[in-house]
Amino acid sequence: MADNSEKRSASLVAGLAAFLAPFMGASVNIALPSVGREFQADAVTLGWVATAYLLAAAVFLVPFGRLADIHGRKKVFLLGIATYTTTSFLCSLSRSEEALIAFRIGQGIGAALIFGTSVAILTSVYPRGERGRALGINTAAIYLGLSLGPVLGGLLTNEFGWRSIFLVNLPLGLLIIAVVLARLKGEWAEARGEKFDLFGSVAYGLTLVGVMLGFSRVPQRAGFWLFGAGLVVATGFVVRERRMAFPVLDIRLFLQNRVFAFSNLAALINYSATFAVGFFVSFYLQYIKGMSAQSAGLIMIAQPVVMMLFSPLAGRASDRIEQRIVASIGMAISSAGLFLLAFMRGATSLVFVLSSLALLGFGFALFSSPNTNAVMGSVEKKSYGVASATLATMRLVGQMTSMGVAMMILAVFVGRVQIAPASHDAFLQALRVGFCLFSALCFAGVFASLARGRRQ
Repeated sequence: MADNSEKRSASLVAGLAAFLAPFMGASVNIALPSVGREFQADAVTLGWVATAYLLAAAVFLVPFGRLADIHGRKKVFLLGIATYTTTSFLCSLSRSEEALIAFRIGQGIGAALIFGTSVAILTSVYPRGERGRALGINTAAIYLGLSLGPVLGGLLTNEFGWRSIFLVNLPLGLLIIAVVLARLKGEWAEARGEKFDLFGSVAYGLTLVGVMLGFSRVPQRAGFWLFGAGLVVATGFVVRERRMAFPVLDIRLFLQNRVFAFSNLAALINYSATFAVGFFVSFYLQYIKGMSAQSAGLIMIAQPVVMMLFSPLAGRASDRIEQRIVASIGMAISSAGLFLLAFMRGATSLVFVLSSLALLGFGFALFSSPNTNAVMGSVEKKSYGVASATLATMRLVGQMTSMGVAMMILAVFVGRVQIAPASHDAFLQALRVGFCLFSALCFAGVFASLARGRRQ
């Protein structure tokens, strides 16, 4: 077992990395209207600035998590930070929406390298009785990034332009690399010597591309074809992986490990229901309320601040109380917060918006840390990388699904046009439909969370 110095070092680098990506994501959300004005991009295209990153990260997470288990989690983590930092700089140089989306794909690949390993490193160095607290602190770092993202992102966008939010990643990325090289001495590769399933990794990626791209393009005919092709490849992937001695994704974890399977399902549902909140609320505050990016960021900070404050407490509670109970209560509270947001109108007070976001944040804090603790505690050490990557994939596929639903609703109610006063009523109708759907989905997730059973 790792000594206290190594534990602190692992917590530091994992926390810094956990801060980095959500900070970037929240900053990008608040800057999207400015990006749209510069490139004259419509709302659906702007959605792809966020979605391209999520899709790339989701495709590579599990294969990279498996590579980390085989070759070493610290090596893969370092490569991820370097990739993420480099592509952030390239995003700042973009001269078109197509170039920005392409470089965001590169950021997604870097994020896959990071999040396929960071939680696995934490789980490797902390024993079961201390793990919930460590994961809770790590989750708080994620929400600190989400908290500062809208505020600093709005400030940077107003003062220096949207490109400046990508440049902030450079010093932070270099700092993480320096800390890893100087202080994190261990290397974890409990699956060293096992073979890497390249064919399975490609099939896994094609499955996600087909399903997620297809879903985002429904109800177009091409969307149905892509979605169907993704399901066909997924079927073949599952059949093949069950026969492999060293699969990229051990299907038995889902078939024989109830806690692992339903905890991941609960995560998928929760993120599917909550991620597009920032996208919708950012547009609502700037287009409907006429607020600046900086002012909108100050309102949106309510949700992640509450998450940050309560996540360590929820993580600590999950070391002592049945994890499914804490997580399920959090899911129910999140559903209530989403339902309240469906009542936003042009004249809705900012106090109501703040209160609804804070309630949603409290529910998410109660859910996230205990659910992560349940997933990581349900597998053997040699599968920590894959388990961490699978959970992160559920998060990213959920986020992708959430954005897909949001873009589909916008396409139906607003169309592929820039949001202007003439389309404000249509946007508000889309927002109401979206939040009602998300609230219902989150409520259904309560039952998936409860179905996982007691911890093993």
